[in-house]
Amino acid sequence: MGVPFLNLQAAYLELKAEIDDAVRRVLDSGWYILGPEVEAFEGEFAIYCEAEHAVGVANGLDALHLALRAMDVGPGDEVIVPSNTYIATWLAVSHAGATPVPVEPVEETYNLDPLRIEAAITPRTKVILPVHLYGQPADLDPILEIARRRGLRVLEDAAQAHGARYKSRRIGSHGDAVAWSFYPVKNLGALGDGGAVTTNDPEIADRIRVLRNYGSREKYVNEVQGFNSRLDPLQAAILRVKLRHLEEWNTRRKAIAVQYLEGLAGAGLVLSQVPSWADPTWHLFVVRHPRRDTLQRRLAEAGIATLIHYPIPPHKQRAYAGGGFKADAFPLASRIADEVLSLPMGPHLIAGQVAAAIAAVLAADPSE
Repeated sequence: MGVPFLNLQAAYLELKAEIDDAVRRVLDSGWYILGPEVEAFEGEFAIYCEAEHAVGVANGLDALHLALRAMDVGPGDEVIVPSNTYIATWLAVSHAGATPVPVEPVEETYNLDPLRIEAAITPRTKVILPVHLYGQPADLDPILEIARRRGLRVLEDAAQAHGARYKSRRIGSHGDAVAWSFYPVKNLGALGDGGAVTTNDPEIADRIRVLRNYGSREKYVNEVQGFNSRLDPLQAAILRVKLRHLEEWNTRRKAIAVQYLEGLAGAGLVLSQVPSWADPTWHLFVVRHPRRDTLQRRLAEAGIATLIHYPIPPHKQRAYAGGGFKADAFPLASRIADEVLSLPMGPHLIAGQVAAAIAAVLAADPSE
């Protein structure tokens, strides 16, 4: 049985009638930039995230970038970032004119290690930017404690964590702001690009609303040098539909994760570990093996699609060749990048497909 990594078409087909109605509603409205559809989604998403405000923007990178700008991050500032993350986390800092300062993760969870943060703080540090990688919450309480004690802001990158909970409270407003991506593969994915920032701080929300719209809240009156980064009403309408089904789809992901964890126990892989305080949404199911490439090749031969998230850590990318990072500067991030492999995961995998993926992993034996 061939197993796809993710089936986006199945997600659309399940909700086809609702999504088609939502798209027609926007087309019939004659309102195609911002407007009531975006405002309705912002209100519904804020409630879902247990936050006071949500501001829709064009994509997840802009959500991070504009949130940093709203926190007055700029040239000369430093932002603590994970060494183990997708490069967008770093790019947002760079686009704001600041310097990303990498900190290694907790190996068991892949997320920013709170015990390493203080050693990286300097007088130029302005923000700590944890990532809820793979849909698993970072350990926020110690991060927030450090930030409050040191007079720093916390911006969470929740691009993969729609619906995740930290100590029973949904991700969305623990830090000063939370940045979201609605890229199609996300747990809450649009049918194109999209993003948002949630926050309990009305000043941050207001500043992002101005920044996303050319620095203007009144047409042709520009308060600051802003950007063009607005959530499309068509995507907002689609997201409103999908938001109503997000909890059910996350529940399906959790059932698949349990099937993987039970079926792959003792298979010689490093499996994801979930702390007692975390309720992840399993955006990805990531395993590790020192002979990852062999494992991936054998799974491909068996018809099992896999991906690597992520094969090159940011400090080794050519984009940051000028950052002065040595190749061995972050050995944990480098080792993780060499060993991680993402198995098929999504709410539209069926039990037989998961069982086939497990059987293929057990048969692959990359140690041979």
